[in-house]
Amino acid sequence: MARRTATYYIIAIIIIFQAINMCVLYLGAKFNTASSNHSQEKVHLLILSTWRSGSSLVGQCFSQHPDVFYLKEPSWHVWRTMFQNYVHVLHMSVRDLIRSIFRCDMFVFDVYMPSKTVSDLFHWASSRALCSPPSCSSFSRTEIVDETVCKKACGQSPFQKVEDTCNTYSHIVVQEYRIFDLTVLYSLLKDPSINLKILHVVRDPRAIAKSRRDVRLALNFDNKMILKGEKSQKDDLNVLRKICKSQAEIYTAASSLELPFLQGRYMLLRYEDLVRNPLKKIKEIYSFAYLELPKNLKPWIYKMTRGPSLKKMKPFNITPRNALKVSQAWRKGLSFEMVKKVQAVCRDAIDIFRYKLVDSTKELRDLTIDTMLPRLREDFIWLSENKKE
Repeated sequence: MARRTATYYIIAIIIIFQAINMCVLYLGAKFNTASSNHSQEKVHLLILSTWRSGSSLVGQCFSQHPDVFYLKEPSWHVWRTMFQNYVHVLHMSVRDLIRSIFRCDMFVFDVYMPSKTVSDLFHWASSRALCSPPSCSSFSRTEIVDETVCKKACGQSPFQKVEDTCNTYSHIVVQEYRIFDLTVLYSLLKDPSINLKILHVVRDPRAIAKSRRDVRLALNFDNKMILKGEKSQKDDLNVLRKICKSQAEIYTAASSLELPFLQGRYMLLRYEDLVRNPLKKIKEIYSFAYLELPKNLKPWIYKMTRGPSLKKMKPFNITPRNALKVSQAWRKGLSFEMVKKVQAVCRDAIDIFRYKLVDSTKELRDLTIDTMLPRLREDFIWLSENKKE
């Protein structure tokens, strides 16, 4: 009897030992997985810009990358749903929406939209990720997908696919126009779990003014939101003044050495620099986001920036065009009187972003006179910061 009891005792010890060993192995595997995930943290990039700034081209350069999940203007849903509020009141809702997207928590959209299918999402087809698995099986992840083609083939998937798709990517990129104050984003920049970087895309205010004039009706709702509470809600120059002021203030805040949490997390990109040397600039912004330039994207980038412009270009679609020529269109499309008005309301932005004033009709029309000035050294602080990482 004693011998049998001893045998049971030994067996029990062996079982306990094996259980402990299995726990150790499990916890070890868990730790290794966590370490691996930590070394491969998701990168979250916010493309901060304004309407008609050329940032859609930048957004598409990220969207077409096989490692990127991209969404364009998700805060459109916030403004449309909460239109009775002032823009500055909506800042927090926009920020919280962006935070949820970076965490792939798409449940947040239930507050702003019916969210039955993927196509309920604003500008959904501009996201190549939503045109490929697991959201849509019509295209592979490595294919360059045209927005028009995607609309025909995809979009009827359940909205849950947006979250499922987001969770499979290493990089999440959001493009936004509806942030007018950088301080709104400080809590995101300080959050180590988000690992946020900001790419600030700016453009010559005179070019923005010309482009905004060409699509005035399409911007009517947003203009009214920006001017809410003011006497006139139809003053295009007043809207431009507010936009220029906010863009300049965002850059000034981001350049402050008193904000250590911003160092290495902010990059300024002028649209004109991009179209003058597309591949070089794309490589720079990819490096900022820890991405490599895939070979199949090089000819696409050339086509989008050096291709023959279509006779009828859709203003909100990225199509082949001579981007360098388009960037100078304001010098023929605006009168000198209009240029003077834009220079008056956007003087700070023109100076800060290093554009040159024109003082006569002759200077305006003479394309041999460069209206861009060289960038200052401090614009490249992020490069030296990245090297330290």
